[in-house]
Amino acid sequence: MELRQLECFVAVVEEPGFTRAAARLHVVQSAVSATIASLERELGAPLLVRAGRQITLTDAGRQLLPKARVTLDAARAARDAVHEVIGGLRGTLRVGTMSSLGMIDLPAVLGQFHREYPEVSVQLAIVGTGSPGLVTELTEGRLDLAFISLPGRRPAGVRVRDLTSVPLDLVVRRDHALAARTDVAISELADESFVDFPLGYGNRVVTDQAFAAAGLERHVAIEIADITAGRDFVRHGLGVALLPRVVLVPDEELAVVRVTGADLDWPISLATAAGRAPGAAARAFERVARQYLNAHN
Repeated sequence: MELRQLECFVAVVEEPGFTRAAARLHVVQSAVSATIASLERELGAPLLVRAGRQITLTDAGRQLLPKARVTLDAARAARDAVHEVIGGLRGTLRVGTMSSLGMIDLPAVLGQFHREYPEVSVQLAIVGTGSPGLVTELTEGRLDLAFISLPGRRPAGVRVRDLTSVPLDLVVRRDHALAARTDVAISELADESFVDFPLGYGNRVVTDQAFAAAGLERHVAIEIADITAGRDFVRHGLGVALLPRVVLVPDEELAVVRVTGADLDWPISLATAAGRAPGAAARAFERVARQYLNAHN
C-alpha cells in the first residue's frame, strides 16, 4: 500500500468525487480512478460505491478512512520535520474564512505569512454558509484551518482557539429617532426592523442570543452576507443593523449608537479538525495571525 493510493482515496471521499479529487491532486481523472482500483485490488475489497456522480463508502471504506487520514497526517508531519531542518516549510495550506473578520486584515496576515513561508501555497475559500459550513468543511477534510465565529457551546469535531472579539453597534439613518443618541438600551429596539446576517452566522447568533436573554423578539426584514451591504441597506431606509464596531465609520447619512444592557461581543476564532493534528503550516499561520493582532491591538 502506497501513500499516493491513500491520498487519492481520501481526496475522492472529501471532495467528493473523482473529478474534484483529480483537480485537488493536480492529476487527470483517469489516474485517480486507476489508483483507487489498484488500492481496492491490493486490499481485496471494494472501498467506494459509484452511483452516477454520487460516491459513498462501503463498510471496508469506512474502516479504512480514519486510518488513511492518520497515516497521511503522520507522513505530513515527517515531511514538515525534514523541511524545517533543510530550509523551511513547504506544501499547501487550505484556509477557510467568513466574509468579514472584523479587525483582522486577512490580506495583511496572508502577506506576512507568504513573506515568512514563501514555499507554502495558500488556498483561500470563503464559505457562503457561514461558520457552520466552515466547520463541516473542516470535519470533512476539505480545509486545514478556518476563521469561524461560534458564540456559546462549541461544536463537536473541531478544535477552537479564540483570537479576538468585536463589539456590535447599532447603525441607523441620520433621520432615525435614535440617531442623536450616544447609547440605547436593547429593550428599546424590540419594534425595529433589522438588516442582519443569515441564521448560523456568528454575528447573527450573538444578536439573537442578546435579544433572547432580554426576553425580546425582533423582526429581521432582510438577510445579507456582507457588512458593506448591511450599511447600504440601512442607508436606504430598509431597517437598522447591528454591525462590528471596527468597520463602522459614521457619515452624513448614517449614525452609530452603542447598545447597553446586552452582551454583543462577536467572537472570532481559528479552528482545526479535532481528530487530526494541525500541520506545521497551520501552526505557523496561527502564530502569524496572533502576531498581527498583538501588533494592532
